[in-house]
Amino acid sequence: MNTENELDSMCGISDDEMTHRFNQAIKIETEISRIKGTPIARYDVKKQAVYLEYPDGHIEYAKEA
Repeated sequence: MNTENELDSMCGISDDEMTHRFNQAIKIETEISRIKGTPIARYDVKKQAVYLEYPDGHIEYAKEA
């Protein structure tokens, strides 16, 4: 069984490599946001709520509309 899709065969990148690159891109963007001083949107699984994490460490949960 061939698990490659058309895009993989065209670019030569495996699904695992693409996942790794995606995770690295998220880490880079998170670090850029911290350097710029902008909040990072995150999700709290336990509370099932979205929150903003600020560079100084404080957290603000999003209000429901």
